[in-house]
Amino acid sequence: MKKIDWYILKKFILTFFFAIFLFTVIAIVVDISEKADDFVKSHLGVKNIILQYYIAFVPYMAALLFPLFVFIAVIFFTSKMAVRSEIIAILASGASFNRWLRPYLIGGVFLAGLLWYANHYLVPRSNQVRGAFETKYFDPNSSYEAINRMNGGSNNIYLKVDSFSYASLGNYDTASKRGQPFFMYRIKNNVVVENLRASDIFWDTATKKWRMNYVVKHDFNGMHEKVVFYQSQNTDFNFRPSDLKTDKYTKDKLESPDLRRQINLEEMRGSEGLNELKVEMGRRDATPVTVILLTLIGAIVAGRKVRGGSGLHLAMGLIIAALFILADKFSTVFSTKGNFPPILAAWTPNIIFVFVVIALYRRAPK
Repeated sequence: MKKIDWYILKKFILTFFFAIFLFTVIAIVVDISEKADDFVKSHLGVKNIILQYYIAFVPYMAALLFPLFVFIAVIFFTSKMAVRSEIIAILASGASFNRWLRPYLIGGVFLAGLLWYANHYLVPRSNQVRGAFETKYFDPNSSYEAINRMNGGSNNIYLKVDSFSYASLGNYDTASKRGQPFFMYRIKNNVVVENLRASDIFWDTATKKWRMNYVVKHDFNGMHEKVVFYQSQNTDFNFRPSDLKTDKYTKDKLESPDLRRQINLEEMRGSEGLNELKVEMGRRDATPVTVILLTLIGAIVAGRKVRGGSGLHLAMGLIIAALFILADKFSTVFSTKGNFPPILAAWTPNIIFVFVVIALYRRAPK
């Protein structure tokens, strides 16, 4: 690392964090103006609102537009360097074009690493806190639990327990973690070999298992049938109370290990809407790579000294960012509503923009 590397890297990091800080402040001010009445009705003090809501709101908003602000930061400070002929001086001193791009690549990888960790762990945790606060104080009738209570806790859940077993759970209440009745069928060679029924089932927090009451179990072996009755029975099923919540925002609240487990569980059950979960999982890895690509695009575009100055560079940058967002949205819709592979949906924008980077690099004056 030479002085020129630290010079560019310092400008890169400081410009980015300054931009994201300004955006976050603006986002908080707008959010406060929209939710002022809700905050008053909640009877919470300023300290509680900050600790219970905005400490989780900030990571969510920062991660949402993280790649865009990396791009804008690179465009902004590199354009200023180009206008002051600093880049011409660097290249004229004998440094190669690739050597000039090195600090940009280092900065991009550093910021990509931050975003990768945030996507997999920090943002899901903040979404849990933010979602719980919004449900409690802003819109209590929007959550699955509230809708369930309004309907008297009446909902039926059908799921695939394992490769051979299918279950039905009626009137499940997510608050008490109890449902009734419970049915399970085990099938072998297209024939029912076991039929289990329980009057009710609930999650035992002490044993971390499901407890069934008044269980009647039928075992079938050809023409023979064996019936067993249990007053109560603890069973370690492969689903948990959190798996029975029907919430379209669940994918945003699960840390990556839990999201992978949820995907595997839903695949085994044969559930619909799996592509949405898989796209989310893929995007958590793809977005950090986007940061690196946009860093290189921003440096190459803004590194050329043009008559329009920073204004022209920013305009070009916004057009490229808009095209990237458009490609991302189209690929997501084709996957969630069609048959487009989820992994390709998450990585298609990056694949496209790899060729954009190559094309811009070849055309850049060196």
